[in-house]
Amino acid sequence: MGMIKYFSIILILAVLEHAVYADSNDIGAFGSRLINEFPSTVISDACSTFTRTDNLAALLIAGGASIALHNTDADKNINDNLHHRAFEDSTSDFFDIAGNPGVHLGATGIWYLYSSGTGDSAGKENAWTMLSALAITDAAAFSLKYIVDTERPNDHSHAFPSAHTASSFCAASVLDEFYGPEIGIPAYIGAAFVGWRMMDAGDHWASDVLFGGTLGYVVGHTVGGKHKIEIAGFNIEPMIPVGQYPANGIVLVKRF
Repeated sequence: MGMIKYFSIILILAVLEHAVYADSNDIGAFGSRLINEFPSTVISDACSTFTRTDNLAALLIAGGASIALHNTDADKNINDNLHHRAFEDSTSDFFDIAGNPGVHLGATGIWYLYSSGTGDSAGKENAWTMLSALAITDAAAFSLKYIVDTERPNDHSHAFPSAHTASSFCAASVLDEFYGPEIGIPAYIGAAFVGWRMMDAGDHWASDVLFGGTLGYVVGHTVGGKHKIEIAGFNIEPMIPVGQYPANGIVLVKRF
């Protein structure tokens, strides 16, 4: 439980840090925007995601593969061959919390308020897009959990799909769209560890993780790509301080 306390302290410090920059007007404006704009944003982004034939094909393939894994001995064999407790208790707790959809939503809200308070309009809009992508992913994942209602390896219910994995891959995909592989690759690695942890701890079957990861990837890339700001083919990204030369602003980036 030590890691849980440590991670909770980090979250509290993050909230306190953003509070230095975001005042009550920022928080009020955020709340008003959530009420007035967020539902329409989510509906529009969901339609853009689930009406694309390539996205539907990817989800159908992942769904078919998940059914095949679950209806044969593959899921059970993978579960039986896992080390189970490959993660130490503290590490397992960390990835359980780090992959929690509620933590992702809360952290994104802090990101939005921090960006608003510091005048980072690009960061604020990126956080807004992340909120929409996470909301769509979480709604789809939890709806499927209650519709399908399969049993987990630990005999609990609502296994399919893994919401932790879906949310983690969604966040990684949005970050990859906005900030490129420098941020995207580490985020994908973290998401993969979340999925592995969910299987290793007996919380999910491999089929749950497979479909959850695909769902998050599809939604994250579609929503992130839809809202990515470009100028003449260049992406707008935040300027990253280098060494002893701190800098604030934006840069135009084009990857080949």
